[in-house]
Amino acid sequence: MSEPRSTPSSNSAPSSRSTSSLRSTQWYGGDDRNGYIHRAWMRRGVPDSAFRGRPQIAIANTASQLTPCNMHLGEVLSAVRDGVLEAGGVPLELPVVSLGETNVRPTAMLWRNMAAMATEEMLRANPIDGTVLLGGCDKTIPSLLMAAASVDLPSQVVPGGPMLTGHFRGVALGCGTDVWRLSEEVRGGTLSQEDFVRSESAMIRSKGHCNTMGTASTMALVTEALGMIIPGTAGTPAPDSRLLVAAHEAGRLAVEMIMTDRRPSTFLTKGSFRNAIVALAAIGGSSNAVVHLLALAGRLGVDLTIDDFDRIGHDVPLLVNLQPAGRHLMDDLHRAGGLLAVLNEVRDLLDPDALTVDGRPLVDHLDGATIWEPDVISSYATPLQERAGIAVLRGNLAPDGALVKPSAASPHLLRHRGRAVVFESIEDFHARIDDPDLEIDADSVMVLRGCGPKGYPGMPEVSNMPLPRKLLEQGVRDMVRVCDGRMSGTAYGTVVLHVSPESAVGGPLAKVRTGDWIVLDIEGRRIDVDLAEEELAARQPSEAAAQAYAQPARGWERLYVDHVQQAHTGADLDFLVGSSGSAVGRESH
Repeated sequence: MSEPRSTPSSNSAPSSRSTSSLRSTQWYGGDDRNGYIHRAWMRRGVPDSAFRGRPQIAIANTASQLTPCNMHLGEVLSAVRDGVLEAGGVPLELPVVSLGETNVRPTAMLWRNMAAMATEEMLRANPIDGTVLLGGCDKTIPSLLMAAASVDLPSQVVPGGPMLTGHFRGVALGCGTDVWRLSEEVRGGTLSQEDFVRSESAMIRSKGHCNTMGTASTMALVTEALGMIIPGTAGTPAPDSRLLVAAHEAGRLAVEMIMTDRRPSTFLTKGSFRNAIVALAAIGGSSNAVVHLLALAGRLGVDLTIDDFDRIGHDVPLLVNLQPAGRHLMDDLHRAGGLLAVLNEVRDLLDPDALTVDGRPLVDHLDGATIWEPDVISSYATPLQERAGIAVLRGNLAPDGALVKPSAASPHLLRHRGRAVVFESIEDFHARIDDPDLEIDADSVMVLRGCGPKGYPGMPEVSNMPLPRKLLEQGVRDMVRVCDGRMSGTAYGTVVLHVSPESAVGGPLAKVRTGDWIVLDIEGRRIDVDLAEEELAARQPSEAAAQAYAQPARGWERLYVDHVQQAHTGADLDFLVGSSGSAVGRESH
């Protein structure tokens, strides 16, 4: 973790920027009726000094008892508040939309854009000068980042941190990854249902998000590499007291960022995204980071495409030995040296000029970062894999691209040709996958469609389809799977996902039939159905697939389906791309 910096500790704001230029003075300044109303309504025990040129800092809090990974963020907020007060600011809690990946149905991704939009509007509408963003569970940090980019006030993220590792019968359990593994063992007959249920109480040992390199851990680490978290913070376990130290420091830094007008648009550049992509590959991070970083870049106006993930990440080695690609878990990574030790190994691949929230280049924070446990973090010279970046595939099945995570795939399936077994929807899949008469073998390619941004809607994490029971009983543990949905960051396997355009908008995946030959070549970056161009063009989407696609009548789902973009651009809503800044167009009355 980075050393604490020296920041102001008095009750008056630092003088590097005129306090009269603070955004909040538009509400609290002057002696007219509007100033009177705003101050009077906010007093309620607040002293006069709170309105006299002190930076007003919203602490956007995604804590919720229905978002178990974020339940402890109230404690983190208290530490941020203390830091803000110490530096002379005024801290203000702002509850924002909270998305619990494990609880909300049909999928948390359906509401990522809504959470981002709601947070953006509340940041803009209120008398604040900057914000500290508290997130943990998968979609909370992406939505907060998107909101901060669009409103462009001085902002930073404090991640809630991963849980501590639980154990069952002496074996460490990885939240998520071992759920998939153990449930498949039950289906395959190698683990009893009773033992599976007994392991449940050991899976979640403490507060915090998943302790695997799932989406929550990935987004925290990638956000630090991006520059939006104080370096050395991401990956600190949720129960670790050093997380509260970092939160306190974030509160102090928030005041400094406001007084120096350090906004996301002033330091998040294409180089920042390069660093995030290098980090994503080196840690073996979740493929979900791709869709979130693309959406964030769209808010900032940074020219980022899925091809950048392949181009930048292709030659980055896998250095972190964590589930699902490896053996260890997040508290092991923190103990072994953390993200800064990882980045120090790939320092030459990073953009040397990309800045962080503290105003210094990311690379300046890497001096002295040491690997303490080589079994957890490998050196650049002896990586776990020589090339670990997300691979972007194209072909007649994915004209706009599809993703695969080579570090989670089986080596013998990196090049494969097999007959398609097509499922029209996730309901169709569940109804037929364990049918003993299903014509499927280990060489088959499982194709699931109707799961893209519009088709589900929300692009759920269903691409890592469970294998047929009869094949599990034969010892099969991986097959090629193709889907226009997403995959949990805690999952593993040879899965081609984010197929774009999705089948619901007429993508080629809608035309595949059971029995077609599917050809996968990850090294060649291809995913094709072995059909002549003319035959594929002449085919019509299956009638069953068309009937399965979502057609919501009202509410957020209607708005979402009408305006969501495809996965290869980040699945943001078309009218949310870009930013509106922090200005409020009309007077308050």
